[in-house]
Amino acid sequence: MSRLKSKAAIFLTLTLLTSLIAGCSGNNNANTSSPEASPKAEASASSPEASASPEDLTPITFTMFAEDGNPNWSNMQDEVSKEITRKTGVTLDAEFAVGDPAQKVALIAASGEYPDILSAKGDIGKLVDAGAVIDLTDLIEQHAPNIKRVLGDNLARAKYTNEDQSIYAIPTWAAVNEQRFVAGGGFELQHRVVKEAGYPEIRTVQDYENVIKAYLEKHPTDENGNKNIGVSLNADDWHMYISVTNPAVATTGGSDDGEYFVNQETHEAIYHFRRPEEKEYFRWLNHMNDIGLLDKESFVQKYDQYKAKVATGRVLGLIDQDWDYNDSQQALKTAGKFDQTYGHYPVTMSKDIKEPSFWPTGFMGGWGIAISSTAKDPVRIIKFLDFLASDEGQILNNWGIEGKHYVMENGKRVVPKEVQDRINNDNTAFTKETGIGFYWNMMVHYGDGAKDPTGNYYTKNFPEKLVDGYSDVEKETLAAYKATTWKDLFPKEDEFKEKAYGAAWNISIPGEDEVSILGTKMRDITWKRIPEAILAKPADFDKIWDAYMQDLEKAGVEKMEKGYTKYVQDRVALWSSK
Repeated sequence: MSRLKSKAAIFLTLTLLTSLIAGCSGNNNANTSSPEASPKAEASASSPEASASPEDLTPITFTMFAEDGNPNWSNMQDEVSKEITRKTGVTLDAEFAVGDPAQKVALIAASGEYPDILSAKGDIGKLVDAGAVIDLTDLIEQHAPNIKRVLGDNLARAKYTNEDQSIYAIPTWAAVNEQRFVAGGGFELQHRVVKEAGYPEIRTVQDYENVIKAYLEKHPTDENGNKNIGVSLNADDWHMYISVTNPAVATTGGSDDGEYFVNQETHEAIYHFRRPEEKEYFRWLNHMNDIGLLDKESFVQKYDQYKAKVATGRVLGLIDQDWDYNDSQQALKTAGKFDQTYGHYPVTMSKDIKEPSFWPTGFMGGWGIAISSTAKDPVRIIKFLDFLASDEGQILNNWGIEGKHYVMENGKRVVPKEVQDRINNDNTAFTKETGIGFYWNMMVHYGDGAKDPTGNYYTKNFPEKLVDGYSDVEKETLAAYKATTWKDLFPKEDEFKEKAYGAAWNISIPGEDEVSILGTKMRDITWKRIPEAILAKPADFDKIWDAYMQDLEKAGVEKMEKGYTKYVQDRVALWSSK
């Protein structure tokens, strides 16, 4: 998953590039990218906006369930949410997933009692099978001029399948006309670690290992006598995708297609763990464990324990997405431990491999917001979602309230210094109070680099603004590598060919499809065998890996791969026929 990527995802606030999950991604994520806006797209963006105000402002509350978590959600008592309610009359009684979100969606689908609004990501098929969500095509056509304007031709990518071309979910994880500027993944190292090593090139797993080992040899404990930790992994539930298994694809040059590796010419899919290259990545993790550089608690700690550990500043390296550990990094900043925060490096197994974080997908469609078949007022809901898609709604979500969170100077949106200081150094509290970024994956939106009719960027994620969010320590590290932003260290979009299917993790599979059932079996096998292989004695690694491969074959992995290949190829056909 990129899970969320964008995956799964996995909440992201745009002020600090966190998201709900994930693109899993992170997802995270959500991890979309497209070339610079075309003249046609720019003309659309600068045309007069359709009226964003719904006719009915009578107070109404809609229930909502979202697969991604949002620990900062304040029941719409934050400043941005109150403004949204004032503009629309709508309040959300929202529940965000805790634990296994797919299981929760399955329970909702089976119950016959549905929230008004549903955000089920890749599990939308379960709701479609149960008749729990409605086709939104006519509602969008009749009541959502802003959604139509922003999506334009991309609306065709919201169709469910070749056979059923209904729109069950409005695509909200993907961004329109996006130019990605933020490198939030790769392998992370504390700034103090690379500084002490003399800012060496960090391109391979061996480079990464060397600097961590050297630092630990000099500094085995922190100032309080607690042991420093080389690398800690977050393997709690779905975080396993983000921190443990997705990196095996990236370090071996594969694009983020969830649990699959897709041949870019034939669009054939295989379960990515069956690639021999990835075996060597997990062998490296086994080696890291053997020499004491891998946190012994990686596969037993809970997410809160992982975050608390990172927040102590004792963890020198991470293999994660920034939205997954952001709360911990913000705690380090609040404590003034800027040299113990993290930079991002394009680590692969060898220097001849291109790190694929910026492999372009185009507009992905896929994951988004659905309206249930029992919703009390679908028209009112679509108008609420249309307000969020308006320029006013997008600017409110991304920048906040004019005069409070930003000001206009010479026609440009500017964040005052005192507000930027809070964003940089007290972000968790700031986010809870303001609600900036909360609606990112509830709304159809333009991406980073896209400009509104005033010539201002829709989001704060453009190079000049990103630098405002860097600490002096972070700027020092980047300068040592002759870079301005972390993206400067990574291979660029134009070094890859845009994928014809977007991202495979973004393809919805009907819940009762054999591919989905087999996928659950493979996941259970993988989540058992991968930790076993990493934690084994090196002499036993090959034996455990061979047993893992045999388990997959016995469970029907080849049948699953064949079925998934059809979904990928069908999407290519669907998107190319629009």
